Amino acid sequence: MAQPLSTRLFAEALGTGILVATVVGSGIMATKLSQDVAIQLLGNTIPTGAILVVLITIFGPVSGAHFNPAVSLVFALRGELPWREFAPYALAQCLGGIAGTVAAHLMFGLAPLVIGTTLRTGPSLWLAEAVATFTLVLAILGSLKVRPESVPVIVGLTITATYWFTASTSFANPAVTVARGFTTSFSGIAIGHVPMFIMAQTVGALIGLAVAGALSFNRR
Repeated sequence: MAQPLSTRLFAEALGTGILVATVVGSGIMATKLSQDVAIQLLGNTIPTGAILVVLITIFGPVSGAHFNPAVSLVFALRGELPWREFAPYALAQCLGGIAGTVAAHLMFGLAPLVIGTTLRTGPSLWLAEAVATFTLVLAILGSLKVRPESVPVIVGLTITATYWFTASTSFANPAVTVARGFTTSFSGIAIGHVPMFIMAQTVGALIGLAVAGALSFNRR
């Protein structure tokens, strides 16, 4: 990545912000349009998967289009992101994500930020977050190995799938999890439940990296 760090951080913040605005905004819209929870989840899933394809396509050449501290951690461990840039990347992603929540709330006439209250806790949900993040990391590293040009579509499809086969509806992203801790909408999470989600996501990402190595996905 030849872009200056400031440009890459802006891209990471902006991309994560648009992603979170899509997640939170589509969740709000879905609950306005339907009382059926399955329809609401579908209305939340499709825009999220779609916007990921767009964001990764346009921001990938700028910053790598991580939009996710767990993904940035994996690339730092692979030696593809300098460790001195990991914390700035993660901070930009988290701040961008919170800005995305603010944007979504304001578009629907809500308070900019509220403390999340949706209960999402317990071993089954923590396992689900580990599985979702593991699957995401494996999908990214696998597609980078065999078909790099397909990464945007692969990631979009992966998140679309994990929304539905994981009990947690696949946050799979510490920055997005933090941002969703500031909404009481359909996409929200109780702020006190955020740390365990992030811990589970980190474990899942590290296992994904290890398994990718065992499958030779880490070799270029």
